[in-house]
Amino acid sequence: MAKKKKDEMDALLFIDTNILLDFYRDRKSDISMKFLEQIEACKDRLILGSQVEMEYKKNRQHVILESLGKFGAPDWGKLSAPALVAETQAAGMIDKHRKELVKQQKIVTEKIQNILEKPATQDEVYKVLQRVFKYSSPYNLNREDKKRFAIRRLARKRFFLGYPPRKKNDTSYGDAINWEWLVQCSIDSGKDVVIVTRDSDYGVVYKSKSYINDWLLQEFKQRVSQKRNLKLTASLSEGLKIVHAKVTKEMEEEEKAMLLDFLSNLRTLDDIEPEQDEL
Repeated sequence: MAKKKKDEMDALLFIDTNILLDFYRDRKSDISMKFLEQIEACKDRLILGSQVEMEYKKNRQHVILESLGKFGAPDWGKLSAPALVAETQAAGMIDKHRKELVKQQKIVTEKIQNILEKPATQDEVYKVLQRVFKYSSPYNLNREDKKRFAIRRLARKRFFLGYPPRKKNDTSYGDAINWEWLVQCSIDSGKDVVIVTRDSDYGVVYKSKSYINDWLLQEFKQRVSQKRNLKLTASLSEGLKIVHAKVTKEMEEEEKAMLLDFLSNLRTLDDIEPEQDEL
């Protein structure tokens, strides 16, 4: 057997729900489908569960509506030509294109309504992820798996003790469920784990590099093995490549632009003075 290189990982992949919801945000549709194809292609290495599925389906509609915030009819009042040029060819072209734009906007609106109402047939993202969520594997903690009860008990305990991953104002222990299942999958499989997320409760991002939370890394090593690796990344491309999915240069470049926007917003938030906990 060939010796594993120092930086090489035999890993399982956990993709945070917000990464999945990104497919409704700023990704180009053709690139999105390439990412989704690769997610499905490596589904046998994905750490999944009904918790992630629930979070995705709970928030899908809201994210779609949020992404539509800039979609609407133009301010036609500002495009109405003054009377002295109303008979010009240019004014006529504006009126002609106005009618076509209204027609096309109606078509898009109907498509959005169908996506919201009938996702199983009209939403391409939903259809792929539904197949992934239904895939039976040792790393998919679905509602039929009795191990979910033990995982929930552990998650409830760490939530009340204040252990990460946990956001400051969390009222549910969904992140704790995902973490406990992630740890169990690594123990059972003997594999490393890669977490794809941009949530700060798993760690921090500095200079485009992600750093796993200190406690989570220590806990992982103690509970799983000192030899097992745990990697945090904000890049879905990077995570997919580690589990040997096919990622093109085009996919990497498109995601890189997204991450630059994310990091820019993160720096803006860092300029705001954080709230201090009471002692």
